[in-house]
Amino acid sequence: MKVEDFHYELPERSIAQSAVEPRHDSRLLDTRDLSDHRFLDLADLLGPGDLIVVNSTKVRAARLVGSRVDTGGRVELLLLDRDQGGSWKALARPARRLRPGVVVDCDGIEVTVLTDPADGVVGVSLDAEDDESVIERIGSVPLPPYFSGSLDSSSRYQTVYADKPGSAAAPTAGLHFTSEVFDRLRQRGIDTATVDLHVSLDTFRPMAVESIEDHVMHSEWCSISEEAAEAINGARRIVAIGTTVVRTLESMATGQGSVRAGSHHTDLFITPGFEIRVVDLLITNFHMPSSTLLVLLAGFMGESWRSAYDTAIERSYRFLSFGDAMLAERKRP
Repeated sequence: MKVEDFHYELPERSIAQSAVEPRHDSRLLDTRDLSDHRFLDLADLLGPGDLIVVNSTKVRAARLVGSRVDTGGRVELLLLDRDQGGSWKALARPARRLRPGVVVDCDGIEVTVLTDPADGVVGVSLDAEDDESVIERIGSVPLPPYFSGSLDSSSRYQTVYADKPGSAAAPTAGLHFTSEVFDRLRQRGIDTATVDLHVSLDTFRPMAVESIEDHVMHSEWCSISEEAAEAINGARRIVAIGTTVVRTLESMATGQGSVRAGSHHTDLFITPGFEIRVVDLLITNFHMPSSTLLVLLAGFMGESWRSAYDTAIERSYRFLSFGDAMLAERKRP
């Protein structure tokens, strides 16, 4: 299939440039019948025995800005993932002239380039005993490049259940949840389980190929606990909150409706024709045209994504990270 098969016209006015308060006042399109709802009313669209599965990752303050020690040139680094040796992969701007040995001063912390750039990504190391505490001090939470608005606090780009830092971007489908939403879900007999996927490069990297079969996903670390696996394997229906949860569950599927506990790096790319084995319902935001996230959605719900998106644009739904949400059902064979 061609990347252009997943294109649609996204009006600039449809891109959300502010965050709705309270969070649960965002809109929710039920694509099963194209009905309009508030996110606060999510429990009314589900049933007892359903299981909500969320990604509990927290966005780290991964955006570092500094200057080259040798030339004084400005460099921006977005830390993506840390390997077992302690070095980081970082999306660099500008990356073209960065070479191994170049040192970037970021607020007094030296960041050394370890590898030549590849697709704008370099390996780096931080001159610090505790990387995470230093990153929290000198870095900032990276907001999406298409968001030109402002937030009262960087915490608005975190889910209310975010736990340990690990991601370069938020699992945005979860931004709509509040304690009131969870209270209503519990009252209706709907439990919640948490998994973890560290959102990385492919969330904001466009597909620079003509055919989706030629696109290579970067791997992202994900984990499912024993407790979560038990809950998932015993649930009536699985409701994934966001594409990251779908990728986590489907990459660790052991059969129809079941997963294994554990952790690994996944490079799973869900496309039309992929057999979804675990997730029954998906709640997700409205995604960028021709993106891997939209391809996943098409693989999950089929061609009906087009009518859902046409409806959302016509009814003035808000798109992308701080926009509204939709509820989709898995396409059956």
